[in-house]
Amino acid sequence: MTTASADAQRWFDQGLTLCYGFNHAEAILSFGKAAAADPECAMAWWGIAYAWGPHINNPEMNEEAIEQSHAAMTTAMQKLPQASPLERMLIEALHHRYAWPSPPDRTPLNQAYAAVMREVWHANPDNADVGALFAESLMNLRPWDLWTPDGQMQPGTGELTETLASVLALEPKHPAALHFTIHTWEASPTPEKALPAADVLRDLVPWAGHLVHMPGHIDIRLGRYAEAATANQKAIAVDLAYVEKAGRGGFYTIYRAHNYHFLAYAAMFEGRREVALTAARDMAREVPLEVVRAFPDLLDGFHAVPYHVMVRFGLWKEMLDEPRPPTDLPVMQAMWRYGRTMALSSLGRVEESEREFSAFRDACGQVPESRTMGNNPTLAILDIGLSLAEGELEYRRGGHERAFELMRDAARRDDALRYDEPWGWMQPVRHALGALLLEQGQVAEAEKVYRADLSRHPGNGWALTGLAECLDRDGRQAEAEQVRAQFAKAWKRADTPVAASCFCRLDVAEAGSGQRR
Repeated sequence: MTTASADAQRWFDQGLTLCYGFNHAEAILSFGKAAAADPECAMAWWGIAYAWGPHINNPEMNEEAIEQSHAAMTTAMQKLPQASPLERMLIEALHHRYAWPSPPDRTPLNQAYAAVMREVWHANPDNADVGALFAESLMNLRPWDLWTPDGQMQPGTGELTETLASVLALEPKHPAALHFTIHTWEASPTPEKALPAADVLRDLVPWAGHLVHMPGHIDIRLGRYAEAATANQKAIAVDLAYVEKAGRGGFYTIYRAHNYHFLAYAAMFEGRREVALTAARDMAREVPLEVVRAFPDLLDGFHAVPYHVMVRFGLWKEMLDEPRPPTDLPVMQAMWRYGRTMALSSLGRVEESEREFSAFRDACGQVPESRTMGNNPTLAILDIGLSLAEGELEYRRGGHERAFELMRDAARRDDALRYDEPWGWMQPVRHALGALLLEQGQVAEAEKVYRADLSRHPGNGWALTGLAECLDRDGRQAEAEQVRAQFAKAWKRADTPVAASCFCRLDVAEAGSGQRR
């Protein structure tokens, strides 16, 4: 960066790394301090404008972002004479990303920025930062949509992978390239291609919580649930230290909630009930309701995570003891009703469960279309719960075939969700379907169900225990023993013994296996 101020350089470097770790609000403060240390530094103002811009987790720009990015961009353009040739190219490229007034559809601006950044990268192929910035401009053209549902590259994904590979060849420890490589490959059929990047990133920037968390995205896809949990435990600790100084508000709260959510999800696959439930409870404490109300479309669903955990582990009494959530948070309301429906159903209190299911359906009708959970509309996620809960209720009534069709529908809806980690519906539907199929002696279909689940969630103990039972019942004891060995490895840190893939199975539910003792 063109500056005579060591302080300006230091603040700029920190700001850029913060952007690479998606802490844009803190980055703006760092770039602002760089500008204060050297008011004539054009790149400090470029940094402010860049950090106010869109990214894959927040592709829209609110009024404040539009105004602030325009003001910073204007100042950066005014200071072009002091900039180096490369800095001029970067500033002029970023200028294409903004317009005043800003149009409702930003797509043409994002496309123009990516096109100019391609030219800057081709003109400076030995600059890793330029390559990383170009790669991000490509990602922003298709946020969370780099792969088709059948595992093919979307337009532009090939160029993105090639660019990131080139950047890492230049600088193997470039934090942005490592971060973006994980995002690029995680939804692909071959997420293991990003495992080397994940392993390098794990301890590379130990003060940036989101970067510490990111390897978990690959770990979870590869069935490395312990590693995913550890990555998020470390990220939680880093961010707790950060918010003690910076405060708990702002958009970064969403990333902090994501860490707790991710930890709960990974621990659920490991059979670690207490870790999962504690993570869910801690998230509610660290992301209090006043913060949820500031970002209701994004955060309402996070406070419902404890209900997912309770259903997963068959904590029926605890679920029924949960107080009713605030009425102004409809996603929490709906998921509370879902949890109560499943608890009452599993305890054989069918009439009460039917009334609760009706209330659950009504509560879903109160959820605004604008609500999201990660990358999916919350209503699409709740539709899974509606089909699953209705299926389990029908099963209790004795309508097994209709119950299974409803649960197969829930599995199809689950599969159709847009890629996300943690997955939008935290307990795989096939765990319930397989357990109840086995209870009715439909071993062949149950085996197919468990194998399908293991292709999506490798090595998870819930599906392995169900698969082992299928093989036993089919007289394939040698195969069953091999699967049990895999289960023992998957369950080595578990605090919850399991006899089936779901505590909804009648013989398990009636025994109260999921209850704390």
